[in-house]
Amino acid sequence: MSKHLSRLGYCQYLLTSPTNYTLTNFANHVDDMSHDAITRYLRVERLTPRLVWDNVRTQVVADGDGCVLFDDTVLDKNHSHRIELVRRQYSGNAHGLIKGIGVVNCVYVNPQTGEYWIIDYRIYDPDGDGKSKLDHVRDMLGNLVHHKGLPFRRVLMDTWYATRDLMLFIESLGKTYYCPLRDNRLVDDSGGLSPYRRVDSLQWDEDTLAHGKTVKIKGFPKQHKIKLFRVVVSTHRTDWVAPNDQTQDSVQVTQDACRLRWKIEQFHREAKQLTGIERCQCRKARSQRNHIASAILVWVRLADIARHTGRTLYRVKHDMLDDFLRRELRNPSVPMRFA
Repeated sequence: MSKHLSRLGYCQYLLTSPTNYTLTNFANHVDDMSHDAITRYLRVERLTPRLVWDNVRTQVVADGDGCVLFDDTVLDKNHSHRIELVRRQYSGNAHGLIKGIGVVNCVYVNPQTGEYWIIDYRIYDPDGDGKSKLDHVRDMLGNLVHHKGLPFRRVLMDTWYATRDLMLFIESLGKTYYCPLRDNRLVDDSGGLSPYRRVDSLQWDEDTLAHGKTVKIKGFPKQHKIKLFRVVVSTHRTDWVAPNDQTQDSVQVTQDACRLRWKIEQFHREAKQLTGIERCQCRKARSQRNHIASAILVWVRLADIARHTGRTLYRVKHDMLDDFLRRELRNPSVPMRFA
């Protein structure tokens, strides 16, 4: 008789397996566990983003100056043909369109310690729920403020999320945002004396480079002004960062805030490389949702161990293989031989 699979058992598999996360590999390494039993578990279980918050809430070290980061990632399913939730969408890693499942993530950062936690996420499924990625960010922000009650002051996002409606919504919550604007975004820094110009065509002197300038973005309410900073990221890249805090007059503070935004990219990389979040081959949407939730729960566990032991998540994962390697070197199960 086949064993009954639990949430704990499936997450333990994702946590322990070094590279192969297929259901066949799982079944091959557990006594009395059939492939069908694992498939059935993923098809009938119902894991939701709320479960992630339930598991991480006691780990979060909140700060009144906390930052909330939003960004999406695409789980690569480029070789898949019949998996539900898969759609062609732009991937920053691939720098082009790929077939994949979009996940919009919300990460909380303590700016004093640099520690970060995944606190919410949403699956991008416009055909199923009719929601855009912007809708998901708005939902998660509202849930964070009105239900989670986690203190934060700043919201950091990518250029794709720097829309008028979302920026005004963040302001209505009494929060500060730092939004990079696209090069072709039209702004006015003349107080209405000159036409709107592309943000990358503005003139900057020594004072405005250091302290920013006040601008109005086209399409915003008439008297709505924000600060704008020119942030040189590298010799080949310049960001135009727009905080809505009129008292903020330091390009260094803006640069520091933008550096925190890369924490969410670190989360995306760790989740993909250490949890098998992209590796599920099941076709049903519910199975994919359950696998993604399980993989994020595994990241939560790895991150918690890493913080308490002073190691990286990669070291925590790889250290699990050290005992096996030591045993094999002492007493090889497959001894090396020469002719």
